[in-house]
Amino acid sequence: MAGAVAVRIAVIGGGPGGLYAAALLKRLGPAREITVWERDAPGDTFGFGVVLSDETLGGIEHADPVVHQALRNEFVRWDAIDIVHRGHTLTSRGHGFAALGRRRLLEILYERCASLGVRLRFRTEAPPAAELAASHDLVIAADGIHSLTRTAHAAHFGPRISAHRCRYIWLAADFAFDAFRFETAETEHGVMQLHGYPYADERSAEGPRSTVIVEMREEVWRAAGFESPDERRSAERSVERPSSERPACGRPVERSVEWSVERCAEIFAGALGGRPLRANAFSWTVFRTVVNDRWSHGNTVLIGDAAHTAHFSIGSGTKLAVEDALALAACIQESPGLSAALAAYESERRPVVESTQRAAAASLRWFEELAAYTDQPPRRFAFGLLTRSRRVTHANLRLRDPAFTRAVEDGFGCPPGTPPMFTPFRLRGLTLRNRVVVSPMDMYWAVDGVPGDFHLVHLGARALGGAGLVMTEMVCVSPEGRITPGCTGLYTREQGEGWRRITDFVHTASPGTAIGVQLGHSGRKGSTRLMWDGMDEPLAEGNWPLSAASPLPYRPGISQIPRQLDGRQLSEIREQFAAAARRARRSGFDLLELHCAHGYLLSGFLSPLTNRRTDAYGGPLEGRLRFPLEVFDAVRAEWPDELPMTVRISATDWAPGGTTMDEAVEIARAFTAHGADAIDVSTGQVVADERPEFGRSYQTPFADLIRNTLSVPVIAVGAISSWDDVNSLLLAGRADLCALARPHLHDPQWTLHAAAAQGYEGPAAPWPLPYRAGSRPPPSGRTDAPRPRLTLGLSPG
Repeated sequence: MAGAVAVRIAVIGGGPGGLYAAALLKRLGPAREITVWERDAPGDTFGFGVVLSDETLGGIEHADPVVHQALRNEFVRWDAIDIVHRGHTLTSRGHGFAALGRRRLLEILYERCASLGVRLRFRTEAPPAAELAASHDLVIAADGIHSLTRTAHAAHFGPRISAHRCRYIWLAADFAFDAFRFETAETEHGVMQLHGYPYADERSAEGPRSTVIVEMREEVWRAAGFESPDERRSAERSVERPSSERPACGRPVERSVEWSVERCAEIFAGALGGRPLRANAFSWTVFRTVVNDRWSHGNTVLIGDAAHTAHFSIGSGTKLAVEDALALAACIQESPGLSAALAAYESERRPVVESTQRAAAASLRWFEELAAYTDQPPRRFAFGLLTRSRRVTHANLRLRDPAFTRAVEDGFGCPPGTPPMFTPFRLRGLTLRNRVVVSPMDMYWAVDGVPGDFHLVHLGARALGGAGLVMTEMVCVSPEGRITPGCTGLYTREQGEGWRRITDFVHTASPGTAIGVQLGHSGRKGSTRLMWDGMDEPLAEGNWPLSAASPLPYRPGISQIPRQLDGRQLSEIREQFAAAARRARRSGFDLLELHCAHGYLLSGFLSPLTNRRTDAYGGPLEGRLRFPLEVFDAVRAEWPDELPMTVRISATDWAPGGTTMDEAVEIARAFTAHGADAIDVSTGQVVADERPEFGRSYQTPFADLIRNTLSVPVIAVGAISSWDDVNSLLLAGRADLCALARPHLHDPQWTLHAAAAQGYEGPAAPWPLPYRAGSRPPPSGRTDAPRPRLTLGLSPG
């Protein structure tokens, strides 16, 4: 029956997650026999302070008021974030944090477990999980990032562990910061970053304390001399040994680590007021993201860092572990059997964890690429740091700290009452009245490549809907370059006339709206069915031959094998692109984009996964770039000098061995050097076995990196779904324009509705005269009901 599930329980690991799970399960089932194994002594810990959210505290209060009250008595609270950059300190308020010492948190949980009758076995190695599973109803593996349980059963859990590009060290200072502090140090060796926050004040037995984390790129760490021979051995032990083998808190650290601590205090002497730092068991290490395909195996379940990790820069490690414990205990209490309980636990927690990991990954990448942002104006830099994870946005920052946000808007150039998305942007001789782009979307609705009434209505509606720039779908440069029989083209006079009809409508009916054409060739991804008949499936009949950089099918065993293009054929395709550009010019387009993304022909040359050539058009990136750049030059020569030309790229293939982020920057650099006015930064769709990291605005970090490394205009794409996202990306300097696809399918007037939602009625989003009466939503129901004036309660008795 519910609540009687799992009578004998073994917990491996005495960290916060394991201890809290034990306490909750014992409280819910006093007859349970629960044992926690922890190889270290009580209080031995590798960190200093932990941060918990109000949401987590609410769950603790509901589940165990005793623990909640003990935590409340200890918490240090503050609401400010100080960002120090090049001598400027910018403070943003209204955020709300609560922290306490990690050791004190453990003591509270020890006391709670002991009072409930949980057996705590310190300085004792836990038996292997398989052995415990045979003698217990449930085994909770809370044994941390280096989990021996996960390793022993890796074939079932399916762990994937990714190491990242920065080194960091976890330190403490014997005073309390006034706020969450981020400080950047630009040294002769490179950029270093301090993360600091208070976790104890004068009420604490230890006195005021702060956590201090110092972080930097691996190459900066080496150049600064932190990797002495002793330090290298220390760092390797910290990274590679299981958490159960780390030296306990309070034991002497290596002399080289002491030197590191002193050096960090010197570098950040201003933040510390000249005071020293101290370390415990934690030395320099790299952060590792842990992902598991499954979280349970038989009657063994992973929680906390054993199951998943999220970068410390969003302060979620202990939070996630405690929330795992809450969910696991609730699911065990509510479920009819253990297997159902473990399935419910994972079903409940996995979406939350994956969302947190996406936010943490965005934050982690921002700090990895910190050097790209240091030249930003101070307020933009601060706004970018605050919004790095995409969980804090322009809209909620305006609620938290209106004065700070308004100062950032002023620095961006927003006139009073004008959201960032409604500021103009200029590319060559074209000025876009706002920063919203209707992203290219294949419609598969043409006959013989000719755009018809559907395309007129589709693109015309989006133009009337207020976007600054409306893009066509990929317009193919030859019959063989089509993706499907329903794709549009620009290789005949009739097609050009069809497009002229559409551009004339846009320019006449929606003055001020620009319309752009995207030219491309399908390459090895052509001759397929219409999307709704089977995306990427070959045609049942009437297939045409495919060509590509190399004879590699898109879907082995399913897709047609393309021919490898020779010199004559490459020349023919260059001329097809040039001819299409001439027709585009005559058709009245305002902007031309060259499609070098998503695995189509030109993208196929760029990616090492799809270009296996051994001639001048293959090999290193310089060779893989050669043909796409030749095509770009041929098109640019035909396109008017006063009109802009952009290039869409896939900045990553989301597959091992594919395009790297560094290569994406070099690809963008090369096109910019040849005259591209902006880079439209997309990702993926290059190989069929890709594994994208889907999520809100998931492709924007790549646009961010290219923009801030090269100082070139970029168009950001990829699950940008709200006007708040658009404003946030622009203000942070992550993008110059934002392209949205599905939101414009859902709502052709997305931009006008975004303006109305923000109370904007300026020239960047004018309603067409016939639609002006609909610029405010109609009433949805009765609004004249009398307001309640009295609240009548039941009388006593």
